[in-house]
Amino acid sequence: MRLASFTVDGRRRAGAVDEAAAAVAVLPERLGTVDDLVRGGPAALDAARAAADGAPVLPLTAVRLESPLQRFNRDILCTGWNYWDHFEESRGKRGHEDPDRPIRPTFFTKGPDTVIGPGDDIAYDAALSTQWDYEAEIALVIGRDGRSIPESEALQHVLGYLVANDVSQRDLQRAHGGQWLKGKSIDATMPLGPWLTTADEVPDPGALHVQCEVNGVLLQNASSAQMAFPVARLIAELSRGMTLRAGDVLLTGTPSGIGSARDPQIFLDDGDLVVTRVAGLGELRNRVAATALV
Repeated sequence: MRLASFTVDGRRRAGAVDEAAAAVAVLPERLGTVDDLVRGGPAALDAARAAADGAPVLPLTAVRLESPLQRFNRDILCTGWNYWDHFEESRGKRGHEDPDRPIRPTFFTKGPDTVIGPGDDIAYDAALSTQWDYEAEIALVIGRDGRSIPESEALQHVLGYLVANDVSQRDLQRAHGGQWLKGKSIDATMPLGPWLTTADEVPDPGALHVQCEVNGVLLQNASSAQMAFPVARLIAELSRGMTLRAGDVLLTGTPSGIGSARDPQIFLDDGDLVVTRVAGLGELRNRVAATALV
């Protein structure tokens, strides 16, 4: 099932998307939002599946899709350096001493106010940063609480997957000691969506094709099979001694092709169109738009 969020008659609603038909079934309001369905567990998803049959159907073109999730337990959880080609492409370009390849996943967080919908504008303020970079990623949503989850059981805790773009401000990263929180937490800069694809529709998260285009030019093009640490390993490592809860969002890292590692470098600018897609999960189309942030 593909769960989308949109507003009907001033109320936020959940819908079940039929991508082939370019349509969405509007689920009964009593089932709540996608956030409610995520936290409701298998029973809530079963109820949504049952309700989709016979529910009113709208063309996708008739609704404005919003971020599927808008209620977050905590900061967005993120993974750095999870494609070795990406790790290597930035050697000597990080503005600080280059580390060796990590032997365990590298985690950080970004603020939830970064999240925007699949067609919303990406906020851009040249007074804040002159190095706005794109990062196509696969995001996952935890559907079942767990701590110290064994790798062999990790995928059982995933409710579903989304497309994300971890838009980053490289100069802000380096201005604050090279850490990632500040340079990745600017408001209204992380598209998420276009819908939440439940895990039963994704038999192998290690076989997804990730792409990013800017103004029609393909700049990132990779398979999740290239991840340094696969999804199950990420969950097992992150949850060790730390409870993951239903509704937590984890970004799984970006592949090579980022703008700051290119020669010459490519950074986003006002008016650019960023298209982020993951085969089987959908596509984000976001325009970069000048916005007063400072």
